[in-house]
Amino acid sequence: MDLDQPMNPYTGAPTGHPVPHTGTDGLDAVCRLAAAAAPAYAALPLSTRADLLRRIGAALEGSRDEIVALGDAETGLGTARLHTELTRTRVQLEMFADAVAEGSFLEAVIDLPDPDALPAPRPDLRRMLLPVGPVAVYAASNFPLAFSVPGGDTASALAAGCPVVVKAHPGHPGLSDLCGALVTNALAEGGAPVGTFAVVRGMEAGRALITHPAITAGAFTGSATGGRALADLAAGRPDPIPFYGELGSLNPTVVTPAALAARGNTIAEAFVGSVTLGAGQFCTKPGLLFLPAGHQLDGVLGKAVGAATLGPLLNARIRDAYQEGAAALAAVPGVRTVVPPAPVDQPGFRAAAQLLAVSAGDLVRHADRLLEECFGPAALLVEYADEPELLAALAVVPGALTATVHGEGAGDPVAARVVDLAARRAGRVIWNGWPTGVAVTWAMQHGGPWPATTGSLHTSVGVTAVRRFLRPVAYQGTPDELLPAALRAANPLGIPRRVNGKLLT
Repeated sequence: MDLDQPMNPYTGAPTGHPVPHTGTDGLDAVCRLAAAAAPAYAALPLSTRADLLRRIGAALEGSRDEIVALGDAETGLGTARLHTELTRTRVQLEMFADAVAEGSFLEAVIDLPDPDALPAPRPDLRRMLLPVGPVAVYAASNFPLAFSVPGGDTASALAAGCPVVVKAHPGHPGLSDLCGALVTNALAEGGAPVGTFAVVRGMEAGRALITHPAITAGAFTGSATGGRALADLAAGRPDPIPFYGELGSLNPTVVTPAALAARGNTIAEAFVGSVTLGAGQFCTKPGLLFLPAGHQLDGVLGKAVGAATLGPLLNARIRDAYQEGAAALAAVPGVRTVVPPAPVDQPGFRAAAQLLAVSAGDLVRHADRLLEECFGPAALLVEYADEPELLAALAVVPGALTATVHGEGAGDPVAARVVDLAARRAGRVIWNGWPTGVAVTWAMQHGGPWPATTGSLHTSVGVTAVRRFLRPVAYQGTPDELLPAALRAANPLGIPRRVNGKLLT
């Protein structure tokens, strides 16, 4: 039997009990239960659906100490970080609950019949969003709560009215079991249909899950290789389904000459803090820093790296890939080492931070080798001579989750053009800040052009993440008693609706 064995990143030794993978029959049974639960779960009152999300958040909060202790033993992310992540996960569930209760996410639109409409009489048309059905969620390693079993993809799919089958990440199997049980019990106690939620394990189960006929959409956070393989499976089904993958991002940061002159040292120190946060294992880590040539920040950057405290990487595979990736970048012609990796003599999955640098011209010449994400505490400085060279280098940077600009406002001649270019290449443009620490809000956009995500039209964080798991349906001339409650004349749900083009609340 294949197993997921938890490993302690602090020591590199096994911890806890191995968890068996899900077999073919078990996966089929889980997916069939999800399909059977889908109509009943979608039909629950919005108030009940919101209550279920709050119950999940309360269950996680009630087991906070156990979750954090187990999570730290399996991920090495530290108890402070995990406490913050658990709070974020709970708040995320509560935010989705509020959005469900408010109802505008249904996008209810009514066009009343008009015999005098041009160019032809108009029938009664009513449109809203409906749940797509069971969703496959693929858990991430680097956020064992916020992007794992009880994370944002699970929360947004449940908020949309869809059952969820989570493929657990092998890096934290015990934590996945614990959180899975808490979610399952909270849903059962709140009256959700059997089959509304389940967890499966193993690579084979993950591949089979996205192709199972009962699954109607997929959501993934992880590597470009793994995400692309699943996206291809989703697209190659007899009935292709949408697949929302967050795959990887270099998250370029540009420092204009004016910003360098005004506060270069401060920017350099904050950059190192963002790169080394969580040992560089954030999808929003700023992996590219564009600096004017002759910046003279090497010493400041080296001192900041030396002062940074790094925990272990999540597992041996990520550590080894990080070291190999950084070495490959350092071997590209024109690359110089700004801060070499310090010797590591601690046990477990440890690695040292490092910074490399290259000219903007060499970045363009060797883009195929230099523009690969190095997951971990490393980054590449790109030194540009003038604005045309900067813009030419930015033009070859692939799509990103974020793009950051450090400038000096209206008087900065470079900033406006860089902001405009950044908006075309990233899902979120940040001014004089840093991308790590994604806010869970209505306005957040966590997505971007390929390869950051497989679908730049959507976000995996924030209320509009729900939109991924809903599809529009229009009802024409349908009797009121046969309409969904959201579209009936009396508006029994009391939700915001657009009637004859006017938004009514």
